[in-house]
Amino acid sequence: MSFESWDEICTAYHVARLGTVSGAAEVLGVHHATVIRHIDALEARLGVKLFQRHARGYTATEAGQDLLRVAQATDAQLAQLSGRLSGQDAQMAGELVVTSVDGLAGVLTPLLVGFQHQNPALRLRYLSNMRLFRLEYGEAHVAIRAGAMPDQPDNVVQPFMQHSVALYASRAYCAAHGQPKSEADLASHRFVAQDDATSRAPFLQWLHAQVPPQAITFRATETAALHAAILAGAGIGFLPVADAADQSDLVQVMAPRDEWRVQLWLVTHVDLHRTPKVQALLGYLKAAARIGDPR
Repeated sequence: MSFESWDEICTAYHVARLGTVSGAAEVLGVHHATVIRHIDALEARLGVKLFQRHARGYTATEAGQDLLRVAQATDAQLAQLSGRLSGQDAQMAGELVVTSVDGLAGVLTPLLVGFQHQNPALRLRYLSNMRLFRLEYGEAHVAIRAGAMPDQPDNVVQPFMQHSVALYASRAYCAAHGQPKSEADLASHRFVAQDDATSRAPFLQWLHAQVPPQAITFRATETAALHAAILAGAGIGFLPVADAADQSDLVQVMAPRDEWRVQLWLVTHVDLHRTPKVQALLGYLKAAARIGDPR
């Protein structure tokens, strides 16, 4: 049965319970014409009369009484299910899905693991991908977005932290080609960069403005591939400071700059924003950003 049919059954249930179209319309928050249309469509689909129309309102027929009993049982079962699901949320158990672009994994993964240590009953899924997972379709509970403030309808957006990057090269590359001493030297070096010339990331826009296209000699779509290429000596490239901090084979060619920083946002769908699991994670991430502020 279609979603439209369930809407019609719900409408018929309230008409049978209250006895009037206007009462059902008020409870459902719809126009009385919508109630009448739902009743007419349901009767036509089932091929029976569900109500006797009269001056005082609607009275359920025998078929209508049967429908009312089924609808009452379904309503009670849904109420029980809602209570169980709410109880699961309150227990901080079950699955929690977080998504971001893959370039943020170095910053976010330790934070998510720390949150799970505090809530060991949670099964945490971290989806890091170039694809934008859709909160409105239930693909994730929390998204960490980068760049301009997200403006999708029905989403709650909060500032998180600023993500810092710097220019790095391998020690082998520096031994073979030296290091640029200023921006004027950049064009004579080889660079590694994301394979997206239209990216709005401030550090990539800066790079494209500073070096000619032919100087970008290695391109890739994933941060892990870029990181591997820089370590292998393919050229100089941007990496998150958090990812490069413990890499002894990397040399920081240019230190982080304010103009390269990327604003991160915590995004949730309005329907899930107030659930205990989501609120707990948001609070943990915002506290971690205030304390550590990993820029």
